[in-house]
Amino acid sequence: MNIFYKTSIMFLAAASLTACANDAPPQIHTASLINNERTIIGHVTLMETPNGIEAEIEIDGLTSGKHGMHFHKVGDCSDSAFKNSGGHINPDSKQHGLLSAHGPDNADLPNLVVDAQGGVIQTVTNDRLSFDGKDKRPALFDADGSALVIHASADDQISQPIGGAGARVACAVIKRD
Repeated sequence: MNIFYKTSIMFLAAASLTACANDAPPQIHTASLINNERTIIGHVTLMETPNGIEAEIEIDGLTSGKHGMHFHKVGDCSDSAFKNSGGHINPDSKQHGLLSAHGPDNADLPNLVVDAQGGVIQTVTNDRLSFDGKDKRPALFDADGSALVIHASADDQISQPIGGAGARVACAVIKRD
């Protein structure tokens, strides 16, 4: 059985348990991750939970090691450097980094850890965002959507403005289906 298929079944099972606990079906959104050559290298599955946005990232085709990743303001991965996705979602102008004394900004996420074969399946949670502005948290599904951007290097979680994470090497458009 395909690893993406197995993981998706487990993620959907978790979503069902969340729905039962809250008596409401969870919102789930899936987007393709592309590299700078416009090739699909994986997927991100997003689910809104009471704890924020849970993102399951599945990739096959990155360099091994740690990669910084963040949610960006605009759902646009059309240019090869992914600059059209804009900067981080950060309406309160907080400093970057999960370890920053004056942060983190809304977009900050833990590093993605890619294995020696270039693959990863990792789930992270961001409690500072929502799909539609719930609890006054910035919305991923605003008028121009948003993007999940993965960088070439690790994010040190404290240096400004992006933790030394380097070039943007993968991107997924996050817009309402």
